[in-house]
Amino acid sequence: MNIYVVADNIISSLGFSSEENFEQLKNKQTGVCLLEHSALSTEPLFVSVVDTKKLTSEFDKLNVKEEYTRLEKMVIVSVTEALKQNKEIDSKSKKTLFIISSTKGNIDLLEKEEGKKWEGKRIYLWETANVIASYFNNPNTPLVVSNACISGVLGIIAGKRLLESSKWDTVIVVGVDIMTHFVVSGFQSFKAISSQVAKPYDKKRDGISLGEACGTLVLTNKETKVQGQDAKVVVMGGASSNDANHISGPSRTGDGLLLAIEKTLKESEITPSEIDYISGHGTATLFNDDMESLAIANAHLAKVPMNSLKSYFGHTLGAAGVIESIIGIHSMRKNTLIGTYNYNEAGVSAPVSIIKETTAVPVNVFLKTAAGFGGCNAAVLFRKVTTTK
Repeated sequence: MNIYVVADNIISSLGFSSEENFEQLKNKQTGVCLLEHSALSTEPLFVSVVDTKKLTSEFDKLNVKEEYTRLEKMVIVSVTEALKQNKEIDSKSKKTLFIISSTKGNIDLLEKEEGKKWEGKRIYLWETANVIASYFNNPNTPLVVSNACISGVLGIIAGKRLLESSKWDTVIVVGVDIMTHFVVSGFQSFKAISSQVAKPYDKKRDGISLGEACGTLVLTNKETKVQGQDAKVVVMGGASSNDANHISGPSRTGDGLLLAIEKTLKESEITPSEIDYISGHGTATLFNDDMESLAIANAHLAKVPMNSLKSYFGHTLGAAGVIESIIGIHSMRKNTLIGTYNYNEAGVSAPVSIIKETTAVPVNVFLKTAAGFGGCNAAVLFRKVTTTK
């Protein structure tokens, strides 16, 4: 059974559509900037944030009477824009399921007096997911995926597997997280925040740049719902693993991520030589990038062009796997690989092939990798199938 990608949307500091975001990446525009924001940090930091005024403007166009949190507004606008792309997708159908991937959800309600007006319930991820599903009149209990920074990739994998069960014919995967003092202070306590725009895989990398975003990816097992696409994109396989190394540090050997990659290739029936592109996790922390390079090399993928998008979007946590998969999908459709912003000199143990400049090249198969706190790892593989007319 084929699982097709039929619609998508990205809301980030770079734009409010997937196309706008992709064009900004092509033009080497980063959304990460040095920001003085007392609500996030007592000191300036390099971060990527969504324009709140624009978000409010886009949400107001929907003429919604009820009140929603900032995170919920991002999701509602993103899903609404994705649904506009395909009239065959019915969010109200009993055969449509919402999957919400997030690490923290409405965590900002802990920091604001206005959180009291929702009586504390919206702080729970399950309640946030219910609110979103209810807005779109979906009759089903949504699925919440919250497993650190692999949440977005894991949401896509879960969506694929649920569609293969035939209980559903459409799954709407949403990855979302927002910047708050809680999130920023946590990474500051690890001394993991970069003193510059993040430099994934680079010799001079010194930590992450954080970011916020929302991504929506609509999947279906019905070919009839695939409209107006010269090239259909299929989710071929995916897998997760846990290296059980440390509460926040990855295995130094990359064995956990390697296992996830190997299982993904096996399920997809794809050999390493068939992969055209890898969308790496690339947080720009010392140990993550190093272990990822080892995993890629040990999977016999060292010569495959690879990038990280986190120096454009920042590390968007639960949204990262979704928005970076969407960019990979557009890279396949446009046969264009995005260069890694702020990458200059290799600084990882294994000799992986980091893309420095945006390049036009045929792209038919791509692998997305992810890793996160607690030793979790994940990978998912997409393939482009050209339509014959």
